[in-house]
Amino acid sequence: MVLEGNPEVGSPRTSDLQHPGNKGSCILSSPGEEVLPGEEPIKYGELISTPLVSKALSNRGQHSISYTLSRSHSVIVEYTHDSDKDMFQIGRSTENMIDFVVTDTSPGGGATEGPSAQSTISRYACRILCDRRPPYTARLYAAGFDASSNIFLGERAAKWRTPDGLMDGLTTNGVLVMHPAGGFSEDSAPGVWREISVCGNVYTLRDSRSAQQRGKLVENESNVLQDGSLIDLCGATLLWRTPAGLLRAPTLKQLEAQRQEANAARPQCPVGLSTLAFPSPARGRTAPDKQQPWVYVRCGHVHGYHGWGCRRERGPQERECPLCRLVGPYVPLWLGQEAGLCLDPGPPSHAFAPCGHVCSEKTARYWAQTPLPHGTHAFHAACPFCGAWLTGELGCVRLIFQGPLD
Repeated sequence: MVLEGNPEVGSPRTSDLQHPGNKGSCILSSPGEEVLPGEEPIKYGELISTPLVSKALSNRGQHSISYTLSRSHSVIVEYTHDSDKDMFQIGRSTENMIDFVVTDTSPGGGATEGPSAQSTISRYACRILCDRRPPYTARLYAAGFDASSNIFLGERAAKWRTPDGLMDGLTTNGVLVMHPAGGFSEDSAPGVWREISVCGNVYTLRDSRSAQQRGKLVENESNVLQDGSLIDLCGATLLWRTPAGLLRAPTLKQLEAQRQEANAARPQCPVGLSTLAFPSPARGRTAPDKQQPWVYVRCGHVHGYHGWGCRRERGPQERECPLCRLVGPYVPLWLGQEAGLCLDPGPPSHAFAPCGHVCSEKTARYWAQTPLPHGTHAFHAACPFCGAWLTGELGCVRLIFQGPLD
């Protein structure tokens, strides 16, 4: 995703509004008749509004956040324009104010489909504010503005007053962030997951994803996105890469060169003695090719496809490796083609288990050690290329190829 644009948002201005019942109203009168001096305009009637209707909320040109404390009391925070920042919004909604639309990702790869699938991603999940001047710092905030330029936090949403008297709150399912230790490089290690508030403050995680009690404020951490920061929206996890970080990532040309180099080594099936080759990415991931490498994910031995050695009493994909006799899943190998997910341009030497996506050793080990949020309070490592949950002791395996006999 490339962020570039010119939205309008800025500094907050707070007004505490007390609503005595439902007395807010909109008067309907004749706009076209000329009113003579001393005469009153014709009053046709009034529409009685809800407690949340105010001048700030009804003005589409005024960005505001509404914190509902009770049926008769809410706090409206108004935002002014800031010409030094760009704002980008992310969410499930396909409305124009959402810059990047995201859908739920199911374990095993692909977006959740079907009318029965209940999405847990908010329509207006989060927003990113970027400085227009170097070093172009990007900051993450929970929740996004809707078509009326408003953010509503209802009575059940976690909200509170900060020590300096301002309001802050959390969205229903939360916006989580994890900054990797050591940046997104060969020396990276997973960081600690935190929750980001509507005002961009950092908190420890709640007991469960939608609990009303917030975590503890983490004062020595910020909402500034770093190269390799992970943003979880409760149904989809996004990876933030900086321009400088992407310069260190492998290019698509490098990945293609690695594929051709691996095929030029002419790896062979140790049993069938057929030559194996990774298919071209242009072919797409459909049915495996006849020369497709397959792997026993427990031991890493690479073979061509064969139909024997099944151990169906353990599962439909369970096979016995003819070389070491270990029994486990037997799956085709696919080269990972999203360069931004790779920590380094190393050779494709490891595969994730059980999906079979191939990448460098350091990339495989990093993602296998990175727990991603799942459900209300669970975490599970997953393949970055397809989202499949990783299995086995390490989550990945070193590939063992056999070279040509000649």
